[in-house]
Amino acid sequence: MTLRVLVADDQEIVRTGLAMILGAQEGIEVVATAVDGQDAVEQARALRPDVCLLDIRMPRLNGIEATRALAGPDVADPMAVVVVTTFDLDDYVYGALLAGARGFLLKDCGPQLLTHAVRAAADGGSLIAPTVTTRLLRTFAGRDTPPQPVTPLTEREEQVLVAVARGLTNHEVAAELYISLSTVKTHLGSLMAKLGVRNRVELALWAYQTRRLD
Repeated sequence: MTLRVLVADDQEIVRTGLAMILGAQEGIEVVATAVDGQDAVEQARALRPDVCLLDIRMPRLNGIEATRALAGPDVADPMAVVVVTTFDLDDYVYGALLAGARGFLLKDCGPQLLTHAVRAAADGGSLIAPTVTTRLLRTFAGRDTPPQPVTPLTEREEQVLVAVARGLTNHEVAAELYISLSTVKTHLGSLMAKLGVRNRVELALWAYQTRRLD
């Protein structure tokens, strides 16, 4: 099935470049490009693309506000959003992840990682640029310490949580813990329900905020 993607960036050369890279990938079609956040939200709501790739700094509506409008906790039918930025330590990134973004990439990440992030987001997963994952999460860990779940995590759930926070994929978690892929998915579902989070990015943030990786 062809993945339909919307690309939003206020810089024409960047917007065109991202669209060309994604459009050249098998199974991906760029159905729209937007010049700012408001344009992105309007087109996304009209076209319902599989993934929205949003620059974090845009006029009229920035990437955080656009992400919240398309994927925030109050959105009944949230879309998959991946945020891109030039800055690897930007306060906006943290806000975008909390607003519902499923991924965070630097603009110089390269075609392979960009494509991987889009496919992961469309599949319900998430991807944060490996070069900044630990720095980003550690920078903001502890700012707003979340409450502990009403039902404590099991030992295996703790192990899966830490593995996800380290950036492992489901297959890698299964191999490391010697459990099946379906068991990993079951634990992830239980973790999200207990912690009240929506995706792997929020799981990772929760793990760092509660110092699970210290």
